[in-house]
Amino acid sequence: MSKQWQKMRKHDQYYKQAKTHGYRSRAAYKLKQINKKFKILRHGDYVLDLGAAPGGWTQVALEIVGDRGKVIGVDLEPITKINNATFLIGDITDDGIVEPITKQIEDTKFDVIISDAAPNISGNYSIDQAKSVYLAESALNLAVQLLKPNGNLVIKVFEGEDFQQFFLKIKKAFRISKKFSPKASRARSSEIYVIGLDYQSKN
Repeated sequence: MSKQWQKMRKHDQYYKQAKTHGYRSRAAYKLKQINKKFKILRHGDYVLDLGAAPGGWTQVALEIVGDRGKVIGVDLEPITKINNATFLIGDITDDGIVEPITKQIEDTKFDVIISDAAPNISGNYSIDQAKSVYLAESALNLAVQLLKPNGNLVIKVFEGEDFQQFFLKIKKAFRISKKFSPKASRARSSEIYVIGLDYQSKN
């Protein structure tokens, strides 16, 4: 971590707020802002959090869904325990991840799927953007299998030449589709959040 990055983080309002309020990452405020605008999450929802490490989005989801809800997080890396959350180690691009996820929810599906997953940054934007879209496509593929009819979806993706094609798939699958950049996203970031509301299941 560079000294410049450390200095920027130290003066970042969302980083400071996350520290103050016990969130594991400043990204928690991105989900808060998304939910305030679009009402993605509701009390009692079953939520699948993809690319969940270190757990900031999981914390926010748990606050909203309450005791009647359930939050399951998936990541390649182990995640330190959060009370009332279930974490699985797995690759969201691997079709084999579906089975261990479904074992956690028995015969139901998820009301909401959220993904803040991002690729390891190489420094080559074309490559990184393509990897981001691949992760987003994988999240959408899981949504097709695991999301309830009329469910909601949030996926982070980097903007670029492949973005519009991916967004068209969201538009076809959901009654309402939106693109949104929360205030908590850094000004120089190329990330954007794709919002899908009211999943139109064909099953």
